[in-house]
Amino acid sequence: MFKNNKEKNKNTAVRSNAKEMSFLDHLEELRWTIIKSVVSVMIFAVVAFIFKDIIFDEVLFAPREPDFFTNLKFCDFGKFIGSESLCINTTYFDIINIQMSGQFMTHIKVSLVIGFILAFPYIFWQFWQFISPALHTNEKGYARGSVFWSSVLFIMGVLFGYYIITPITVHFFSNYMVSETVDNQINLTSYISIINSVVLSCGVVFELPILIFFLSKAGIVSPEFLKKYRKHALIIILTLSAIITPPDIFSQIIVSIPLLILYEVGIIISKRVTKKRALQTSS
Repeated sequence: MFKNNKEKNKNTAVRSNAKEMSFLDHLEELRWTIIKSVVSVMIFAVVAFIFKDIIFDEVLFAPREPDFFTNLKFCDFGKFIGSESLCINTTYFDIINIQMSGQFMTHIKVSLVIGFILAFPYIFWQFWQFISPALHTNEKGYARGSVFWSSVLFIMGVLFGYYIITPITVHFFSNYMVSETVDNQINLTSYISIINSVVLSCGVVFELPILIFFLSKAGIVSPEFLKKYRKHALIIILTLSAIITPPDIFSQIIVSIPLLILYEVGIIISKRVTKKRALQTSS
């Protein structure tokens, strides 16, 4: 009993300190949070800009190579099941630049994207520091773990997009033809924009369990709600998969499977959050 009273007093003190800050003080805190986040992105972007040979030759251009890890594994699996159709990116294609400043601007954009990916854990932590004073002590404990898991899920999504979806996307669009009289000459900016969109999209959608966690904490969703609308969620997931991936069933299924798993994980998380909130309310 005394422990509960002490914890409640501590929570009240923390929230009162948060309320003592004026609106302008909150804006100032938000401004510095944004500035620190932007600076972290720029630092990593500068590093990526310097190591452009590794970034472009070893990372971004690698998925179009026949000896890329994923391409080899897909081909091995295809041979195992007796299907040569899974041997992707076996035909080499050139990437051209048709704009005077195309290569330089692409270099800058890629550096910024990589800077954001590498700085994401720090950015999330900065915004967590901004909102944490308004939370209860027990809520801080739950949310502190979300900083770690959101970073892990984002990186997992980025790696999934790069190693799984990107090679399939590159193979599909580089080999798709409306007529044999039209040659595919892949533009540099087009190639990079495809990779950026796929990788970042996968990184964002892999944050689904974190989104469900906060929505459950706010009482907006519940396990029953998530189970009831599971079929609707499936349609949404398939739609997202169709947007992220090229328009073929195989790649859409590959993206849908981890998203469905993450949705089921979200239901488990929502159960735990709802149960703990009910115990706190009853006590």
